[in-house]
Parts: sequence; C-alpha cells; structure tokens
Amino acid sequence: MNLKEAVKDKIFRVLSECAEEMDLPSFVIGGYVRDHLLGRPCKDIDIVVEGRGIDLARAFGRKIHAKDVITYENFGTAMVRMDDYEVEFVGARKESYRRESRKPIVEEGSLRDDQLRRDFTINALSISLNKEDFGLLHDPFEGLEDLRHRLIRTPTNPDITFSDDPLRMLRAIRFASQLHFHILPETLEAIEKNAHRIEIISQERITTELNKIILSPRPSTGFKLLFKTGLLKRIFPELFKMHGVDYKEGRGHKDNFYHTLQVLDNVAEKSDKLWLRWVAILHDIAKPLTKRFDKVRGWTFDGHEDKGARMVPKIFRRMKLPMNEDMKYVQKLVQLHQRPIALVTEEVSDSAIRRIVVDAGEDLQDLLDFCRADITSKNDKKVARFLDNYEKLEARIHEVLERDNLRNWQPPVDGKTIMTIFKIPPSRTVGQIKNEIREAILEGIIPNDKDAALQFMHEIAHKYIQQS
Repeated sequence: MNLKEAVKDKIFRVLSECAEEMDLPSFVIGGYVRDHLLGRPCKDIDIVVEGRGIDLARAFGRKIHAKDVITYENFGTAMVRMDDYEVEFVGARKESYRRESRKPIVEEGSLRDDQLRRDFTINALSISLNKEDFGLLHDPFEGLEDLRHRLIRTPTNPDITFSDDPLRMLRAIRFASQLHFHILPETLEAIEKNAHRIEIISQERITTELNKIILSPRPSTGFKLLFKTGLLKRIFPELFKMHGVDYKEGRGHKDNFYHTLQVLDNVAEKSDKLWLRWVAILHDIAKPLTKRFDKVRGWTFDGHEDKGARMVPKIFRRMKLPMNEDMKYVQKLVQLHQRPIALVTEEVSDSAIRRIVVDAGEDLQDLLDFCRADITSKNDKKVARFLDNYEKLEARIHEVLERDNLRNWQPPVDGKTIMTIFKIPPSRTVGQIKNEIREAILEGIIPNDKDAALQFMHEIAHKYIQQS
C-alpha cells in the first residue's frame, strides 16, 4: 500500500533528500502515520533511521537552516523544529529489559526490530522516505487491520510487552479512551496480570498518562478499564475505595464510583478544562470516610465536601500534580460543590446567594457548570425536574450578582484603611472589624458600597477596639 499523500508536504521531501544524500534508510513511524490514517491532525513526526538518527537530524537541520538541533547522545535521539512541525529522530534499535527497571538495554537494529519494540501494532506502522519506495506503508504486524477494527494489540507477546515496560499498560488504556478503541481480550488479560509492575514507573509518568485519560472525550472509558485491570487500586486508591454499595435495613446508596464517572463525563461534554475535570473526580472523594447510617435519614455523607477539600493537597502532592493555583482552584470547588445544589431544595435567601457568589469569586460560572453536571439519576423525570429548578436558581444568582454589584467582589474597606483611620497595628481587631463589614454586606444590612461600609465601620469598630 502506498501512502504518498501522507508524506506530500515539503518537510518530507527535504527529509527524503537528506536520507538519500547520506545513504541512511529512513521512515516516518508511529503517531503521525496512525493519525493520518484516522484523519486526525498531527504535527509531531517521528523518524526512525537505519543508522545514526542524530547524523540525519544534523543534516536536516543544516538544510532547513534550523536554529537548533537538540541532540541526546546518550539515547541516540535528536529533535528539530520546522514550521509547525516537531521532528524527532532515532536510530532503529532492538531492546531488552531487566525485570527491575523499565530502562532498556539497546542495540542497533533494523526497521523491523524497531517496529517490534513498539507498544502497539497501530503505532508500529511506518512509511518509507526512501527514493526507491517513497510513500510505501510498512505494516508487518497488521496494524492497518487493527485500525480498521479499532483494536489495541501488541506486536509481540503482550505479557512480555507490559512486563518489560509497564507504562505501556496505561498507554493502552489511554488510547482506548482517546480513540474509542477496544483492547483485545488477551491484551487486557496481560494488563491485569502485570498490574503490579506499575510500581516501577515514576509518579510523573503515571500522572502524565492519567491526565491524558482525563482529557479524552469520554474519560469514564479509561477509568473503567483502570478499575477492571486492577491498575486503579494501585495508582489512585482513594478513587478505587469509592466503588461499591452498602445496604442496611434494606436501604442502600448510589455507587459513588460510577456516579463520579458520570459526573466526569458530563463535565467533559461541556468543558476541556483539565482542572474542572479533576473537580469532578475529587468532589466526592471523602464519601467513603464520612459514610454513616442514620435510622431516620438513611445513608449520610455529612461534611464530605470539607474533608474532601482537605484531601486535595495530599492527593495532588502524591500524584506530583502542581501545588499552585490549579490545586487551590480544585480545592475551592470541591469545598463549595454542595452549596448551589443545597439551594435548589430550600427557600433561597439573597444572603445565601451573596455568600456563594462571593466565596466562588471568579470561579462562579465553573462552579455552577460543575453543579449542573453533578445532577445524576437513573430517573429521567427526577433529573429534568431538578435541572429546571437549577436553571431558576442560576437565573436568580445572576440577578443578585448584577443588582448588588458583586462581580469580582472585593471588600469596600480593606485592612489598611481600618488601621489608618483607627491608628491601630495589624491585629485580630482589624480582622474582626473587616469581617463584620463583610457579614453586613452579605446579609443585606448595608449596601455594597464604600460610603455605607465606612459609616458602618465607625458604628461597630469601638466594641472591638475596647476589647483589644
């Protein structure tokens, strides 16, 4: 099969010329070929060379006047950028592994050797850049058939493939989730058998693959496979523990694991934001720790949002996720996620609405969107009724937001103003005065403007100053 249309861009002609001049048989391999056949855009090009890939990279860099040719002599690889493309070069090789490490012992090899070491047949497809058969597809392991049937299969014994490099187990699940492919039964069995081997993989690499699963169109596909294969229990025990339903006195509760996956899919339908999807994953993470049975109320999870928010930094730290504003965003929305839902089922005061608006701040819309995604039930009429009430609540929230000038709200009187007017140093007293002003605005006792806040401050400050 010839795929000249896949390599018609100028970049491939230049690569072919360089390969011909240096007598280095070269091939496009892996993701670019796979994505072309699937009709997906791809700007990352992997070139495998029967010889020194670094030498071809340098020749290519000279020909296109590249600013940089980044080389990694220890690994025999190089990278060059041209236009929108990022081109990586590697010499064809064969690999063997020691059981205690995923770092291979590498020897020079042929194209077929290199294809054999690839993780999956769909990633072993290659296209020739050589003059005599330019554009010819090399498919020794029937990867094209696997693409047509949407199958994930290893070029060699899957047991060896996953034992040698356990990260490939996560990659298999990631491709299944991203591409909506099926993992061949014997391949899936090999993942289950080798799940314990994931322990030799660094947390950073695990988290990279996990984030790609989370960003896939339907993330629940990946998480169900992680659960089924036993990988979830090892890489994300808190989420694994959410699975299952307890019954007492004939009363059960929803399976919080599958509820979480439904919420995650609901969020994924509306948003590509990675950290909002992490909110979906972690919003009920503390339910197993807060689960209690009450004879009147049945199963309860009181305070799970508070405990869950406290768990967020620990989970982020262990998973090597960023301990920055992204973590604080997830923590805040986990903390607040019950608040809008609670307002749907009770008489809503302006005060309660002001509080959620102020506490959510610039993340208010994300919180509201998340809470909408959190409405799940097998009873379609119940969901429709709840969503209708929720739409009315959202309209009320936006009405109060505009009427009371709460968008991007900041207290009209800050601590510095209080210290200057009353000539007091930074202290608990300043915080008490500031907090009472805040409460007065949120309760509607005074309007949200500076003059009203200053007048109120003068009325109440003396009681705190006298106590100090």
